[in-house]
Amino acid sequence: MRHMARRTSGRAGPSRSGAGKAALLLHEKVVLSDESIIEIVVWRLPRATPDRPHGFKYRLYYGRRGVCLVRYDNETGKGDHRHVRGREMPYEFKSIAQLRRDFERDVKAAGGKDEEDA
Repeated sequence: MRHMARRTSGRAGPSRSGAGKAALLLHEKVVLSDESIIEIVVWRLPRATPDRPHGFKYRLYYGRRGVCLVRYDNETGKGDHRHVRGREMPYEFKSIAQLRRDFERDVKAAGGKDEEDA
């Protein structure tokens, strides 16, 4: 059975609205036929911060029917971390590509599909 998905995607280049603003690098959202949602949002910050020494702000989300099953984010004050089935744990950021691979691995482990299967 093939999954029905609605995919929205946005990729932005460098910010044109000023040097002090974050630039959206990636925004993808997939809604699967089982009502699960995979959403990936990545911003390039104008400069690194203590909470985000790599210079990126991100949120990767997988949930179903309003329940978050997997989330990777780096909100202010917490730094890089992930939530898997209700447990929060630190995350060691290496690259955007590795972040995505790690997220997709956890989505599969939580019973979901990665984007190639969507």
